[in-house]
Amino acid sequence: MISIRIQNLSKRFGAVAALRNLDLRVEPGELFFLLGPSGCGKTTLLRCLAGFYIPDEGRIFFGDEDVTQLAPHKRNTGMMFQSYALWPHMTVAENVAFGLEERRLPRPEIRAKVGEALESVHMGAYAERRPNQLSGGQQQRVALARALVIRPRCLLLDEPLSNLDARLRLEMRMEIRRVCKEFKLTTVYVTHDQKEALSVSDRMAILEGGRILQVGTPRDVYRRPAHKSVADFIGETNFIAGTLVSASPGGARVSTTIGEFEGVLGDPGSPPAAGAAVTLSVRPECWSISTAPEGANAVRGRIGASVYLGENAQYDFVSGGVGLKILELNPRFIDRPEAQEFFASARPEDVVVLRD
Repeated sequence: MISIRIQNLSKRFGAVAALRNLDLRVEPGELFFLLGPSGCGKTTLLRCLAGFYIPDEGRIFFGDEDVTQLAPHKRNTGMMFQSYALWPHMTVAENVAFGLEERRLPRPEIRAKVGEALESVHMGAYAERRPNQLSGGQQQRVALARALVIRPRCLLLDEPLSNLDARLRLEMRMEIRRVCKEFKLTTVYVTHDQKEALSVSDRMAILEGGRILQVGTPRDVYRRPAHKSVADFIGETNFIAGTLVSASPGGARVSTTIGEFEGVLGDPGSPPAAGAAVTLSVRPECWSISTAPEGANAVRGRIGASVYLGENAQYDFVSGGVGLKILELNPRFIDRPEAQEFFASARPEDVVVLRD
């Protein structure tokens, strides 16, 4: 297992700065995700790690080795592309063996390694088939086996599940995690799928405009976004504009048009000053609805549209002209909600105060 260190990395394409002075460390054996909107720089960063792009500034280390200027074939990385890139005229076994043959390994060793790699992704019985005889999920497993068979120092995955249907995506999420952990691979995984990242990653980085906005565990990034862009990109949330009344390491108070809220700072290391304009982020599932105020952060309002979805119910709650989306888990479902007033409340630890 190796670590990956990125120091002050920048990459430009003409006048466009795709990456801007990035610093990042991926720990040995970690499954690390890069997320962000289209054009944020995540695929450019992955291609810099693979050696397909040479950065304009900065350095990349695999362990203690500086690989910044090293050619792709000398980095010993396993790369899995969005399109799988399987040779259609070759069998499954021949596709997986390609990288080993390029390294001129003995034929018996190639056969043994190919067999092990295919068994690790449950494709041993398909060795003699061609790619067009396989389903999308099976092709994805073959591409993964081809990346693993060379015993790479690290594995680089570029949206590997984007071509699969919803059911296969769910199945392959855990399969990829299982294989990466079984082989103890340091893995960098690019995706735009938030659920994929939240369910599979050890840690993740959110990028925007070629910069890293936040790095953390899935739980930290979801529950404690440090920026409004992060809260907006990862999951759904309600934004409420307000003014900071006071802030301390233990929490903050914010005045809004629908009342005063107690919350926590999204970025405690850089608190805004009292009187500053801020935004509150409250996830839909963090609200509770009652007929009387309960605890802190209770706001009075009415329910407009409501949708019953079985395991949960979705309400459009309006308070003082501010619309809030509320998700009630294991719902009792409120019949004819427009006939009465309700109170929506959120615990202070679920109210995140973000700098505007």
